Amino acid sequence: MTACPGALCRFKSRLRHKQSAVRKLSAAGVALERDKKLVPPEKLFRIHTLEVFQRELNESERSLFQAVEGLQRVLKGNLRDVVNMKDSSRQRLQALREAAIKEEQEYMELVAAEKHQQEALKVAQDRNKTLSMLDEILEDVRKAADRLEEDIEEHAFDNNKQMKGVNVEAVLRVEEDDEDGKRKNESRQVDKGNLGLSMLIDSQNNQYVLTKPRDSTIPRADHHFIKDLVYVVMLSLPCGWLCTLMRLPPMFGYIICGVLLGPSGLNSIKSMVQVETLGELGVFFTLFVVGLEFSPERLHKVWKISLQGSVNLSLLMVAAGLVWGQLLDLHPTQTVFISSCLSLSSTPLVSRFLAGGSRGESKEGELDYSSVLLGMLVMQDVQLGLFIAVMPTFIQGGNGDTDSVLMGALHVLVLLARVLVSLVAVLLMCWLLRSHLVGPFYRKLHTESKGNKEILVLGTSAFVFLMLTVTEFMDVSMELGCFLAGALLSSQGHMVTTEVMSCAEPIRDFLAIIFFASIGLHVFPTFVLYELTILLVLTVSLVIMKFIMAVLVLSAILPPGSRHIRWLVSAGLAQVSEFSFVLGSRARRAGIISREVYLLVLSVTTLSLLLAPVLWRAATLKCIPRAERKPLT
Repeated sequence: MTACPGALCRFKSRLRHKQSAVRKLSAAGVALERDKKLVPPEKLFRIHTLEVFQRELNESERSLFQAVEGLQRVLKGNLRDVVNMKDSSRQRLQALREAAIKEEQEYMELVAAEKHQQEALKVAQDRNKTLSMLDEILEDVRKAADRLEEDIEEHAFDNNKQMKGVNVEAVLRVEEDDEDGKRKNESRQVDKGNLGLSMLIDSQNNQYVLTKPRDSTIPRADHHFIKDLVYVVMLSLPCGWLCTLMRLPPMFGYIICGVLLGPSGLNSIKSMVQVETLGELGVFFTLFVVGLEFSPERLHKVWKISLQGSVNLSLLMVAAGLVWGQLLDLHPTQTVFISSCLSLSSTPLVSRFLAGGSRGESKEGELDYSSVLLGMLVMQDVQLGLFIAVMPTFIQGGNGDTDSVLMGALHVLVLLARVLVSLVAVLLMCWLLRSHLVGPFYRKLHTESKGNKEILVLGTSAFVFLMLTVTEFMDVSMELGCFLAGALLSSQGHMVTTEVMSCAEPIRDFLAIIFFASIGLHVFPTFVLYELTILLVLTVSLVIMKFIMAVLVLSAILPPGSRHIRWLVSAGLAQVSEFSFVLGSRARRAGIISREVYLLVLSVTTLSLLLAPVLWRAATLKCIPRAERKPLT
């Protein structure tokens, strides 16, 4: 294969024209240097404009040579060598990305040049006429607005594109159209008149929305997120209603709502990350309400049992996972991660089981099943924070190198010690708050909120977020901070608990709906149907194994005569926490587990959450008298 002679002639002709243009630019630069009439700033600006134009010519010439070299490399290479073709394609893609950055820089410089010309024209016009008072005011406002834009502009693109670890990537920008579609072909003019939000899609099909606009003076709203919330709330009502009519927990309906609106259904949720983030607030307020109902006296009574039970159950799960991993020839890092992930149980789900039902209140000095169950779940939330902290060590030890594994084990021990110290510091802080600050704070809040309930709601929420922030800062789970916030307020007496509960429960209920709907967004019915047999076997086996392990652990640490507590607590723990979604996604991105294992963990977690009410109902029928039973919420 040979190149076309006519193409070569045109190529050489373009190079000659380029050289001629360069000579003209040089002559124009020399003439500008000799021009005495121009002031220095104007002279420098014109010279800079010529340099921009010359740089554009050089870049175009370099692109031509790169294209010719790429063509020669392809013609000389083996067309059957896929690796060589992939490397060539990657090099061209990188060259295009670098060219996009340079083109962006030149575009901004040309925009600045255009603005400079407009200002110069404005100055020239102002010299020929006398400005009226209104024109002077508008001129001052224009200058102030320019200074404001320069002050608030962060130059995030320019400041971050040269940082280490930053990759340049091509994205698609999809403009938000009106309902009637009239503006479909006017996306170029969005920056001038449209206050809606664009969507960016990268090469990995990740979708992004604007989080902070360049111009902070114009208010903007994420209408996709608003519509998503409207869809979730409107569809949750009939789904939850139908489940109630069928004598099923309403949370099933909320999960079904997420399935219908999610990627496996109508795919109408555009802001999945934002919906899931709002659902996390449901977890926080659920644990806060649990803390309100869980007084420090009850916590003091069961903390040893809760700590021993949760730790022993996790160790048994890890040991069982290592045995199965040895039989199935799996890497120890994967088996430890998966078994640790599956050992956690869902606190929001169990709290819904206990809400409104019998709490099993007992005589003085005796245990009740709800205290033991909630105590173990809170300890598991502490383990969750620790697990998130040591996850980088799992990533480092994934290569199987002996030195890396030993260093990883040492790192885990250091992290364990640090988290335990942080936990002791948090508990000490809670003791100080309870003794000196919580009482005066609530009395002041109660006084200021008379006739104005929003002050009480705001003060309670602020206290929850304060505890959440403190525990997160001290490397302890945020969920524990929410629980401790409720426990601290409940220590002020029954009247305080009742008043705060009346404010917190509506917020908890609404956000819990969003949370359970966000779980449904990760349920894929087609995958479940394709692998239904193996998923059912895995889920039932896991539920039975966790139930038996919990019974064994509780039998060893609970006093004799507490058989019904063992059965009820084990039934409440025999499912997998929704945080497996978060941990699994992080592990998949880090390469700890494969895509197939991630989907299996996702599906098994969902099915275990669906089976949990059945097992709980069976346990309550066996262990709780009929007069004390209440329907699941």
